Amino acid sequence: MTSGRLILVPNTLDFGTAAAGDLTEVLPLAAIRTAAGLGHWVAENAKTLRAFLKRVDAVQPLARPLQAIAIVEMPRPPKGATAPAAAPLDALLAPALAGEDLGLMSEAGMPAIADPGAELVRAAHRLQVPVLALPGPSSLLLALASSGLNGQSFAFVGYLPVDAAARATRIRELETLSRRTAQTQLVIETPYRNEALLAGLLAALSPQTRLSVSCGLTLPGGWTRSDTVAHWKAAPATLPKDIPAVFAFLAG
Repeated sequence: MTSGRLILVPNTLDFGTAAAGDLTEVLPLAAIRTAAGLGHWVAENAKTLRAFLKRVDAVQPLARPLQAIAIVEMPRPPKGATAPAAAPLDALLAPALAGEDLGLMSEAGMPAIADPGAELVRAAHRLQVPVLALPGPSSLLLALASSGLNGQSFAFVGYLPVDAAARATRIRELETLSRRTAQTQLVIETPYRNEALLAGLLAALSPQTRLSVSCGLTLPGGWTRSDTVAHWKAAPATLPKDIPAVFAFLAG
């Protein structure tokens, strides 16, 4: 039997915000049409996926009623582990192994990028299930492109420690690496801690290091500011507590 595919379907970047606009302004129509035709899905959160499919249906009618679409949530990693066990992930791929295409969607942006779906993609390759990534928004790449920092060499670091002292130590380590390798460092934070992270970066980074903040990408009023730490301190900015942001810096 020919295997179905694991199709990585991009989501919008407006998750958790009130700015749910026209889907076609963010996602390619081909991706929307593909999503409309899928009857099997894996998602971080089934509620989020159902809301997404309702928006898809407004553009391209779903191939089957929403209630008839099979949605399975990604299992949470066992306590103390960083990824779900392999066996449960293999079971999620059953529709693809039976010849049906299977969609994978993240809470926001591209699946498997800063997202636990990467483990399912790895399992698909191990089981020889074809993987197809559809084009769509990635906040990390949009922020990097908008920053004016080094797009030839960059690293996504993820979340920094919440503890202020540990965070400052980590920021200085990353700045040293950035200075030695001319590599842009990308970090993110839960929106309600945006202000704390910005304050931590400004306190720990050298004045000549360039810091870029991209907030509300693809949303109405979204913006990017890229400047030296010294200039950020001279003209402080206030970040919203409910809008995602991406932080990038490059040591001078």
